[in-house]
Amino acid sequence: MGLLVEGKWQSDAGKWADSKGRMQRPDSILRNWITPDGSPGPTGRGGFKAEAGRYHLYIARACPWAHRAAIFRELKGLQDMIGLSVTHWLMLENGWTFDPAPGVVPDTVNDARYLYELYAKSEPGYSGRVTVPVLWDKKTSRIVSNESADIIRMLNNAFDGIGATPGDYYPEALRAEIDAVNKRVYDTLNNGVYKAGFAGSQEAYDEAVVPVFETLDWLEEKLSRAEYLVGNRLTEADWRLFTTLLRFDPVYHTHFKCNLKRLVDYPALWRYTRRLYQHPAVRPTMNFDHIKGHYFQSHRWINPTGIVPKGPIVDFDVPVDWTA
Repeated sequence: MGLLVEGKWQSDAGKWADSKGRMQRPDSILRNWITPDGSPGPTGRGGFKAEAGRYHLYIARACPWAHRAAIFRELKGLQDMIGLSVTHWLMLENGWTFDPAPGVVPDTVNDARYLYELYAKSEPGYSGRVTVPVLWDKKTSRIVSNESADIIRMLNNAFDGIGATPGDYYPEALRAEIDAVNKRVYDTLNNGVYKAGFAGSQEAYDEAVVPVFETLDWLEEKLSRAEYLVGNRLTEADWRLFTTLLRFDPVYHTHFKCNLKRLVDYPALWRYTRRLYQHPAVRPTMNFDHIKGHYFQSHRWINPTGIVPKGPIVDFDVPVDWTA
């Protein structure tokens, strides 16, 4: 892992921990918006109009934040409107790269070898983390956004007027409830597993791991009564949760020491995760070799040998019985 300092790449351990060993995730900095007419969005500046062929999405199959964006590109049928590049799963001294390997899709827009080259090109003198996803504007050669929460909302509705697949995953009537669910899930689960896994002290780990399972218990109770998290319909909240649940047993349970329970020990959550996994928009976005290879081989301060475990074998294709 690493970061840019005044436009120059600096490799570091990437633990993001404070003096007590608590992980501190930096906020995303580049937060412009694509809008139907190019007017400014909730943050950033204007000038980014929804146009077919203008934008390109950079992701890592391993990353749950980037996975959200990949799913929304499929959900909204934007494959022909927004190009895609996929990084190598291994993230070491050069950060995310496009080194050739199975499942890597090279950068056909900027011919970058390293993701940090895009940040340096877009924002000369940039200082900060170099993360995925990145939504790139080919017209201005600038990064539109590197914030996954914003990117999925752009993909949700900005392209509706020029042929995106119908479907609103952030309906106005449910926004307050979606935001409330997102907040808890982000704080204690999406980011909570990282707080536990990247903890630099026993105190920090103990403080982080308990809320992970309190939230899983809360979700289990909620999903034992409904098929989805909000309004009994598929929304953004479900997809933001899904990419963490998908990685829970294969990675977070072992690698991040979130091992009080497994996902498969939660009947409702397990059914729910399998149902979302079996959605047609998910299969094109999946690569478990990238997911496991990234976590177990990149985080050398957690797993110094880089050995990738064979198990557990998690069969997300088991048919879902929603009457159970």
